[in-house]
Amino acid sequence: MIEIVIALYVIPLLVGWILDRLIGDPQWLPHPVVLFGKVIGLSEKGLNRGEHKKAKGAITALLLICSTAILAYLLIHYANKVNPFLSIALRAIFVFYCLAGTTLIREVVEVFKAVEISLEQGRKQVARIVGRDTSALSAQEIRTAALETLAENLSDGVIAPLFWYMVAGVPGMLTYKMINTLDSMIGYKNPRYKEFGMVAAKIDDFANYIPARLTALLMALVYRKRDLPALRSNKRSKRELIAFISRYGRCHASPNSGYPEAALAAILDCRFGGAHHYFGEIVEKPYIGSNEREFNNTDVEIAVKINRRAEILTVALTAIIGAGARIFIYLCI
Repeated sequence: MIEIVIALYVIPLLVGWILDRLIGDPQWLPHPVVLFGKVIGLSEKGLNRGEHKKAKGAITALLLICSTAILAYLLIHYANKVNPFLSIALRAIFVFYCLAGTTLIREVVEVFKAVEISLEQGRKQVARIVGRDTSALSAQEIRTAALETLAENLSDGVIAPLFWYMVAGVPGMLTYKMINTLDSMIGYKNPRYKEFGMVAAKIDDFANYIPARLTALLMALVYRKRDLPALRSNKRSKRELIAFISRYGRCHASPNSGYPEAALAAILDCRFGGAHHYFGEIVEKPYIGSNEREFNNTDVEIAVKINRRAEILTVALTAIIGAGARIFIYLCI
């Protein structure tokens, strides 16, 4: 049993994660999330009209989520029967597709490089990773948006997929990606999506509830005071980080996004939040932190370091806890 768990659970996890570390998400490579997005877009275009938008949106979300879970399970089950090595390879590929740590870090670093060249390039680069209107952002707002996204997507793009892999293997991981893609496309509270995307947004809130808080805790655990520049005066202890996260984590429109953002704000001793433009409307987000200071390249270097450590720790915990739980369940039944 131990050999089977290692072969079908641990090896795909490690291989998929290593592939993400090495190559990220090449644009030329077909990606299942792109397929998810096309299906969601077609569904929304055809159904988000007329009466009963909330019901139609709920049915759409539930059908897509359940279909993803069932198809992923059947595909893995079929691969198991055909050839164990095919199953291992297929699982590793899906793990690779579901992780977005490397690509996100590259994009955020490129934002900081671009804004050093010009505001226009910075705005164009940050528009690749945020949903807000970037056309009038200042250099400080561009850097802030990039760092907020880096923290939030450590949860959405790395910790949450790994958490659901630990809970339900590749089917759980792929199902989470469908849930998260639904939320990123139709989970807004503007007039177009407020009713149609309401259930999708609630499901995403549920799927990210534990991972978001786990992300903040992991960031606090991997933080070291020596990560900060020697001249930085406010170097919080781990206890102070936890207190900061507890205070500011709930200060966000999302019930989850505020926790990883609060963790990074505590580490960097900065302030996130404020007014943002989404689809032509101004959205006032509560401030996370109180130190309104200018960001620089050192900040993104620290943030990337924290992200990488939290990612490595999560992969290790996912392998150990997930494998141990599966062996324990097998021995008990």
